[in-house]
Amino acid sequence: MTTPERAARLAAGADARTRLPLEALAEVGQRADRDPVRLVLRQEDDRIADLLPLRHERMAASSFAFYRGTALVMADDLGASEHSGLSVQLCGDAHAANFGLFGSPERRLLFDLNDFDETHPGPFEWDVKRLVASIELAGRAIDLPTKARRRVVRRAAREYRRAMLRFSTMSELEVWYSHADVDEAIRIARSDRSTAQGVATTTIKQARRRSQLRSLQKLTTVVDGERRFLPDLPLVQPLSGFPGAEQITAVLTTLLDDYRATLLPDRRTLLAHYRLVDIALKVVGVGSVGTRCWILLMQGVDADDAIILQAKEATSSVLEAYLEPCTFEQHGERVVLGQRLMQAASDLMLGWQRARGIDGVERDYYLRQLHDWKGGVTLETLQPDALDGYGQLCAWVLARAHARSGDRFALAGYLGEERTADEAFADFASSYADLAERDHAAFVASLAPGAS
Repeated sequence: MTTPERAARLAAGADARTRLPLEALAEVGQRADRDPVRLVLRQEDDRIADLLPLRHERMAASSFAFYRGTALVMADDLGASEHSGLSVQLCGDAHAANFGLFGSPERRLLFDLNDFDETHPGPFEWDVKRLVASIELAGRAIDLPTKARRRVVRRAAREYRRAMLRFSTMSELEVWYSHADVDEAIRIARSDRSTAQGVATTTIKQARRRSQLRSLQKLTTVVDGERRFLPDLPLVQPLSGFPGAEQITAVLTTLLDDYRATLLPDRRTLLAHYRLVDIALKVVGVGSVGTRCWILLMQGVDADDAIILQAKEATSSVLEAYLEPCTFEQHGERVVLGQRLMQAASDLMLGWQRARGIDGVERDYYLRQLHDWKGGVTLETLQPDALDGYGQLCAWVLARAHARSGDRFALAGYLGEERTADEAFADFASSYADLAERDHAAFVASLAPGAS
C-alpha cells in the first residue's frame, strides 16, 4: 500500500530529475586543469617511500589496475559535474573488485562490499558510476566485444534500479535484514549458466579456506612455543628488522590497548584472552600500497590458539574535498561506522583508534581480523556470462547498502520504472573507461626513465 508519506518521498525523488535529468547521468565531468598523474603522486606524500615502486608497478599493470588505485582521480572528475542531491553513505571506492565473500560473526558466508577506506556521505550515483565503469574496464580486459560489454554494464545498472524499487516496497526491518548469503549470491549470479555457477562455487570454496587458521599456517611459524611472523619481503616485513622496533612496538601496544574501548563489551572480553606476541608490516591492495598497515599476532594459552589483527592506516576520504567535511574526530571511526552502516554484517573485531608514531605524527587506524572466510574473483579472468552475473550481484549489494543509509523511496522515484537511467549509466561507463585508459597510458609514460 502506498501511504501519503511514501508517495511524497517517491515524488521528491522524481522531482530531483529537475536538478539532474536521468540522461545527464551519462556526463563525464572534467576540470580544465585536469592532471591525473599529479593527483596520484599527491597521495604519496606521507606514504612509506620504500613501498612506492611497488605501488607504481601494481597500478601500471593494466588500465583496470590503475582504475582500482585512482579513487581520488574519479572523485575529482565527479566533483566537477552536477549531482542528484540524493545522499547516501557512499562506499567511495565501489569498483567491482571491492566486493567479495567474508564470514559473519554468526559464521554465515556473505557477499558484500569489503573496502570502506573512502566511505563518506554523498550522491548515490557516484558509487554506481564507480561500479559500472569498473565493469566496463573488466569487460575490456577479457576482450568482451563492445555490444556485449554494454549489455553487461546495462544489466548491472538495471539490477541496481530494480533492487531499489523492490527495497522501496519493504519495511525498514526487511531492508536491514536483507543480505546476500552464498545461496543468494549464486542465484543473483545466474547459476543456471555453468560458467557463472562454477566461478561462484570455486570462490566459495576458496573463501572458506581463507580462515584465521590458514593465515596462521601461511604467515607464521612457532618458535619456543610462541608464534612469529615469517618474512616475505616486501609483502610481509616482521618488525624485528625495523629501525626503532622497540618504539614502534610500544606505539602499537598502546594503540591496541586503546582500541579495545571501541569494541562491544563481549568482544573486549574475548580479546582479553589474547596477548600480543609479534608485529609485521604488510602490503595490501593496489592504491593502498605505501600506507601503514600492521598485522598484529595475538596468542592465547598456546601457539595453536592465535588470531591475526590488521591495523590499517585511515586517512581522509578522497570524497571529502568535493563534498561536506568529515564529521568524525578520527578517520578510523569514519571507516568503521560507515562499514557498519553499509554492510549486512561486520567483522567481530572491527574497531578504531589513533596513535602517535615515533616520528611524532598522529595517525588514525581501524582494526579487524586479517582473514575470516574472505574470498573474491579475479575480474580480468572471468568469462562473459560470469562477469554478467557478478556485475548484477555487486549492483544488488550496492543498492541494499544505499537503501539502508539513504531515502530508498526518493532513490526509487528518481530512477523510475523505465530504462533511461540504465542506458545513461552504460554511456557513462564507456566514456569513463576511455578516459581511464588514457590516464593509465599517461601514468605509465610518467614512470619511464627521464620522464618529468
